[in-house]
Amino acid sequence: MNQIVTDWRDAAPLSRTDFEAAIRNVGAERYHDKHAFHKLLHGGKLQKHQVAAWALNRYCYQEAVPRKDAAFMSRVHDRELRREWIHRIHDHDGLGEEAGGIERWLVLTDALGFPRDYVASRRGALPATKFAVEAYVRFVVEEPLVVAVASSLTELFAPSIHRERIVGMLESYDFVDDHVMAYFKRRLSQAPRDSEFALNYVLDNAKTREEQEACVGAVRFKCDVLWAQLDALHHAYVTPGLIPPGAWRPE
Repeated sequence: MNQIVTDWRDAAPLSRTDFEAAIRNVGAERYHDKHAFHKLLHGGKLQKHQVAAWALNRYCYQEAVPRKDAAFMSRVHDRELRREWIHRIHDHDGLGEEAGGIERWLVLTDALGFPRDYVASRRGALPATKFAVEAYVRFVVEEPLVVAVASSLTELFAPSIHRERIVGMLESYDFVDDHVMAYFKRRLSQAPRDSEFALNYVLDNAKTREEQEACVGAVRFKCDVLWAQLDALHHAYVTPGLIPPGAWRPE
């Protein structure tokens, strides 16, 4: 009978190669590109109101990302790490003439017919969406720094889903065009840059087996945050179609 190991304090650390493989295996097992809702979205199988529900709810995650990054930076005493990390906030909130990722996401919700103040209020988002994204922010606030960085490593798996999404949505939905998909096109270059830095930071700074396992667990946690949001969307807007009180209802 296999024993489930939960105490790694006396275990030898993984080699750098095996540690990276363990992180990447999490994506192969449970990244949200495998979720049924994404298969429908990218395959052109959703109606416009279902795509709208996805964009409205996903805004909550986009809006939480710079908040969790700011919370992370408030804990960092290493100036060089703060100098590297701050561009993540600029990427989402914008800087100078660069509008930022949240503005590009609002272009998408514009195209789907939502007033911007309604989107930004998050009033129409599903309760599960809001709980999931705030759990992510709290995780980054409370966990050790190297574990908090590890939770960002789902970006290792993001470029493939962005490419699939761009092609699938442009081919399938007449309310989507290149302008609307600008957020995802920009992330094709931003995500690999961010994930390369974060991966090397985690590989360098998680030195014990216990720290390594905590980092692999952080990637699993982040995958669960993303998966839970799609579970809620599928339940509310696909099947059985049970929209909770207060959440957006298509007319």
